[in-house]
Amino acid sequence: MAVQEADVAGLVGEPLTLSAFNQLSGSLGGYSFVKVVVDRQNDTIHFLNNARHEFHAIYIGTEILGIAESELRARIDEFNHSFYHASDRRFFLGILSLHQREDRNMFSLETVEVDTMSADMIEFFHAEVRRNVDAATPLFFKPANHLQEQAVADIPAERLPRILAHELFSTAEFVALNAGTAKGRLRAFRDEREYRENTLEWFDIVVMHRVPDDIPRLAGIINASHTTPLSHTNVLATGWSIPNAIQIGAFELIDRENLDGQWVEYEVSPKSAGVGLRLIDEPQDLGQRPAWYAQRVTLDEPEHTYNPVVNLAKIRYNDRHRYGTKAANLGELHHVLATESPRRLLGFFSVPRPPRDNLLPYLAKLLDAESDDLLQAAQQLLAERVRVPRGVALPFSLHQGFLESSPKIQQAIGKLKMALELNAREIEPLCVELQQLIRKTRVPDYLLSELDSALVENLAGVKTFVVRSSSNAEDLAGFSAAGIYESYNHVTSAEKIVESVKEVWASLVSARSVRLRQQAGISLDDCFMGVVIQEQVKADFGGVMVTTNPMNRTDFRNVYVNVSPNVTDVVEGSTQPMQYLYSTVEGGGRTVSLGDATEDLGPRAHQQLQRLAIVGRLLQAHFSPDYTFDSPVDIEWLATDDVLYVLQLRPYSI
Repeated sequence: MAVQEADVAGLVGEPLTLSAFNQLSGSLGGYSFVKVVVDRQNDTIHFLNNARHEFHAIYIGTEILGIAESELRARIDEFNHSFYHASDRRFFLGILSLHQREDRNMFSLETVEVDTMSADMIEFFHAEVRRNVDAATPLFFKPANHLQEQAVADIPAERLPRILAHELFSTAEFVALNAGTAKGRLRAFRDEREYRENTLEWFDIVVMHRVPDDIPRLAGIINASHTTPLSHTNVLATGWSIPNAIQIGAFELIDRENLDGQWVEYEVSPKSAGVGLRLIDEPQDLGQRPAWYAQRVTLDEPEHTYNPVVNLAKIRYNDRHRYGTKAANLGELHHVLATESPRRLLGFFSVPRPPRDNLLPYLAKLLDAESDDLLQAAQQLLAERVRVPRGVALPFSLHQGFLESSPKIQQAIGKLKMALELNAREIEPLCVELQQLIRKTRVPDYLLSELDSALVENLAGVKTFVVRSSSNAEDLAGFSAAGIYESYNHVTSAEKIVESVKEVWASLVSARSVRLRQQAGISLDDCFMGVVIQEQVKADFGGVMVTTNPMNRTDFRNVYVNVSPNVTDVVEGSTQPMQYLYSTVEGGGRTVSLGDATEDLGPRAHQQLQRLAIVGRLLQAHFSPDYTFDSPVDIEWLATDDVLYVLQLRPYSI
């Protein structure tokens, strides 16, 4: 029977054939899926038509209970409790997805992540669906979170075949990292050597197993191997608003269709089963500048007259025009942890997020607090669990004083500025020459004395330091600058600290950073580099978190967390990290990928990651540029079982 017509709500009381599945299904993240409702009272199964019903609850209300949609939405919390939490529930809700694994079809069945089904209920649900789907296709239960994994752990696999989310993710052939459409020239590079031997243009779409962090601005990216959406290249792709996806077998597709070097329209959609590549004619307007060239980035007026080297705890967010964005954000974090924070801290949870009027009751449950003590409980969580490593901030004026101390450096800067104005070919060698001068030039004694005094006063006793960049030309709307400036770990002696500071200063004029800023309309005259010097803390694990789900931007519940024993592995992409989603509404997490790890983290580490997720939402609200509190933040962190160290905090492009 044909079931895809708009007037057909779904397939009721009949087995689901593969043909019917294809007619009813929607698609998300490369998988086809059908929503399932088991009505235990009437002993009936429903397979919903995705084209007609976006939500299980609306289908149950309008098609089974005969309730008007307006009434259902008004009482949604009541109905959701009966659907997802009641032990004597009538309805069992889930998602049935179709996967291809090792050239065989298989189904996975999962509940929504907030569902609190017991192990017995899960077994019943799986058995009912098993009886009503194609018998030749294996059906596995897919736990929706770590709690469900624990709930079914003691059930024999013969009774409840199961597959974990990270096992599916590791074999997924397509992941939409950044949705969008672009027209450009497809360039396929099998290795980095081949990539280095070619010149890329702004209209190129690059296909590689691992795209290097130093990519120029491009039209699109296709990853032929699995990666994390939080790597530097993917953060840049998001900031540039270019399509970006994982497509396993991309090279085979390109060879089969003879697409390398051809002009194509490239589309990435989370509702598709793979990347879209369509041959097009070469555009006639290649001599024109790209559309994004007109979107100039403006900087706040920097202050490069004298400012002292200061303890990070003494500066605030509004000092970014003196010490750089990174330093100012860390200083603001010190302030948040040391004082009673304003109600802004609860901003994200105070905003209506349909169908919820507000999320404050959920936050109260996560913090184990009364609603009228929420602000105090949130502040207590930050005070007891969160730390910012001690450090000092070097102002723009220190950088400026160093540059002005050398006539050779001033002459080299003048040559580079002239070359940039003329868009000359010599830009790269001039950048290399200027960087070498910065490295070789001696720092004046008065600047060395000021730096040494600040370190003695604020960081005496520290054995190992981290030296971080803190420019005014980063973390901006339309210009993230992820990974283009240098930072250094494991710095020990006074001599090495000075060398590292000069390397950070030199990174401001690397060929890549200069080119990217030029494309964004940022003049070299307006760019300054501050430096953060901090104690290097010891921790058990670390990583990066963004307070959004980068693969589903409408998901207000979850934050995305990458974990690695070495935090630099996560952002550099050299090692595939563990990847998790953690809910900041109902709580609970799920493992998306184990990356290069051989086993998952233990229970205490997962508890700490749940705390990290809540902390991220609180800080997102504090640093929000507006009163929607929707702008996510990108946080680099380290952790022990008891303490969370925030290393960096910046806006995350969406």
